[in-house]
Amino acid sequence: MKATAAPAPATTRAPATRRARLPRALTGSHVTALIGGAILAVTVLVAILAPWIAPHDPLGTNPSSVGLGPLSDGHLLGTDEVGRDILSRLMHGTRLALLVAVLPTLLALAIGGCLGLLSGYVGGWLDSTLMRVFDVMFSFPGILLALGIGVALGPGVTSMVIAMVVVTVPEFGRIVRGNVVSLRQEQYVEAAGALGYSHLRIAFRHIAPNLLGGLVVFATLQTGRNVILGSSLAFLGLGAQPPTPDWGQMLSGGRALLVTAPHVATIPGLAIVVLAVGFNLLGDGVRDRLDPRSRRSGKTRGARALLTPWTRRSRT
Repeated sequence: MKATAAPAPATTRAPATRRARLPRALTGSHVTALIGGAILAVTVLVAILAPWIAPHDPLGTNPSSVGLGPLSDGHLLGTDEVGRDILSRLMHGTRLALLVAVLPTLLALAIGGCLGLLSGYVGGWLDSTLMRVFDVMFSFPGILLALGIGVALGPGVTSMVIAMVVVTVPEFGRIVRGNVVSLRQEQYVEAAGALGYSHLRIAFRHIAPNLLGGLVVFATLQTGRNVILGSSLAFLGLGAQPPTPDWGQMLSGGRALLVTAPHVATIPGLAIVVLAVGFNLLGDGVRDRLDPRSRRSGKTRGARALLTPWTRRSRT
């Protein structure tokens, strides 16, 4: 009787398996979040180091070098309509772009979150009143509502931030209110009430922590939209006034040179798009990581997931 050879141990394929798992871990939501985080990290670094790394004075004008193209002598990105260095103004304008994007989001998150939590938890006439007010605000396009508030308050960064907060508060309030209404029916909330905990403790210690994941994702995405909204208001003259470096204002000033020097308006426009995309990519990556349904759907991809019921029946 012939002796059969023992099968070779399978441990020799473990390194290949580990190597195959490594690039797979850096796909999907990981890459999206990494790209968005890298864009934001570079932007924040430029905003911090702008006074030291900017090659020229962002306010210094030179009438003899108006509209110089990129890669000109001493001006990497060229000059604008009055001879100011575009790269220097872009670096200094990063601070204002981040401020106008992040500050209204944080204020709207605090105000809208508290109003939504109060509305969803208390209910009754307070809930109905707040929701009707939000419905009235939702009936106006966001840019038009912000434009009307900005015109009423006058041009300036403060009035622009207030306008953006007013436009954004209903969105946070509506999202928080809907989640609170569903969480209020959970057993742990009813148990906390049965134990005699105060309504304030139940709302902020038992319900509010369960809202943080979704609010972080929405706040990140809303920050990207605020980049566009703030630049739009600055483009219309309701933001920082000249000669303060501001991306939207730079885009507006470059309209006069669109034919002869299109880079004057194109470069700040690209900067606005890149910053908004960075926030959106980070928000998409965080959302994919926090959503268990997206993780399960990613794990089911493969040859078995592609088999249809007709294919399975044909094999039988």
